[in-house]
Amino acid sequence: MKFYQMTPAARRAALVAEGALTPAAAAQLATSGALPAAVADALSENQIGQFTLPFGVCRNLVINGQLTQVPMVTEEPSVVAAASNGARMVRASGGVHVTTAPHLVTGEIVFDHLADLPAAAQLVAARQAELTAVAAAAHPSLVARGGGLRGITPSIVAARWLKLQVTIDPQAAMGANLVNTLLEAMAAVVGEWLHAEPLVAILSNQVPEQTVATVTLAPAALATRDHSGQAIATRVVALSELAQVDSDRAVTHNKGIMNGVNAVVLASGNDTRAVAAAVFASATSATGMRPLSRWWLAANQLHGELRLPLPVGVVGGAISALPLAQVASALGRWHTVAQLQAGIAAVGLVQNLAALRALVGPGIQAGHMALQAHALAIAAGATGSEIQALAARLHTKDLAAARRALAALRKEGQHDNHRH
Repeated sequence: MKFYQMTPAARRAALVAEGALTPAAAAQLATSGALPAAVADALSENQIGQFTLPFGVCRNLVINGQLTQVPMVTEEPSVVAAASNGARMVRASGGVHVTTAPHLVTGEIVFDHLADLPAAAQLVAARQAELTAVAAAAHPSLVARGGGLRGITPSIVAARWLKLQVTIDPQAAMGANLVNTLLEAMAAVVGEWLHAEPLVAILSNQVPEQTVATVTLAPAALATRDHSGQAIATRVVALSELAQVDSDRAVTHNKGIMNGVNAVVLASGNDTRAVAAAVFASATSATGMRPLSRWWLAANQLHGELRLPLPVGVVGGAISALPLAQVASALGRWHTVAQLQAGIAAVGLVQNLAALRALVGPGIQAGHMALQAHALAIAAGATGSEIQALAARLHTKDLAAARRALAALRKEGQHDNHRH
C-alpha cells in the first residue's frame, strides 16, 4: 500500500519502522491537537482558542545525498502531494543539491536631523571597537557560542539620515530578538556620542545571503500518460521562460514555490512572515516580479535552480516553545540552520517542478480537484467514514450538490441497515 493510502496511524508506524520518527514522537503526533493552555496564552496576545492545521510529510526527498522526510504544515492537500511527487521525480537522478551561505542577520540604527552627517558617520566609523564591546556586553552568551557583531557600516541616506548597517552572527537562532537587543544597546551609546535620539534601531528582513537548490534530471522522469517526458520538459522550460518576462506569471510561479516553503517553515516553528518578506523583496525588481526559479534544457537533461533568502533558525522563540516544532526538527534532521534551509529550499524546488509539470501536462485541476473533494465533503457536513465515501462520489465544486450527495449517501446507509 502506498504511503498516502495508509491511515495516519499506519503512516506513523511506517516512519517509526524507518527510523525517521521515535515512538515517543509518533505518540506525540497521535495525541496532538492542542497546546497546553498556558503555552498558547504565552505565545499570543488576546488568545481565545487554538487553530490547528494538518501535519504532513514530503516523502523520501533526497537532499545532498541524504534521504529525508520533510515535515510540512498546511491546510492544502495538493501542496504535500505535489512536493512528494516532485521528490519522486528527482530521486532517481540523485535528488536536490543545496548550498547555503553563512547565517547572518542585518539591522539598522538610524538617526534623523543631525547637524553634520559626514562628521557623525566618521565618528561612528572611528569608534567601532567600542561598539563591539557594547554588543558583546549586551549578549555575552552569544559571543561565548561564537556569534556576535560582525560589522558596522555607516552611510548617509538621501542626504538626511545617518544609517548604521549592523551585521550580526546569531548562530543557531533566527536572530530577531537578540539582534534587536544588541541594536538597542548600541543605539543608546551612539546617541550619547551624537547628543541625539535614534529614530529607530531594528533588524532588517532584507537578507542578501541566498540558499541555492539545484536539480538535474532526465526528461523521461516527467512523462505522463498522454505526453512524453521530452514534450513535458520542453513546455516546462517555455513556462519558466515566460515567467522571466511576464510578471503576472512570475507572481503565480513564485506562489507555487512558497506553497512548499511556507509549509516547511511553519512546521519548523519559524516566522513565515519574515521569510515571505525576505523572499519577495529578493524577487521584486524595477520591472515587477521575477521568478525565484528557472528551468532549462542542456545536454539532454532538464536543469532547475531555485535561489531564495531564508532567515530561519533551529532554536529559540516559538521553535523551542512548540512541542510539534521539536518533532518536526527531529523528523527533518534539522540540527543546524543550514540543514533547515536545505530542507526548505529543496521542497520549494520540487514543489515548483511538480506544479509546472501539472500545468503543462494534465492540467492543474485534475489532481487538485480530486484532493479538494475531501475538503468539500467536510464542508458539506460529512464526518468519519462518510468523508472518504462522499469524496469518491463528488465530481463538482458545488456545495449544494455535495450536500445532496451526502443526503443520498446517508439514505442509502439507512436502507442498508434496514435490510440487515
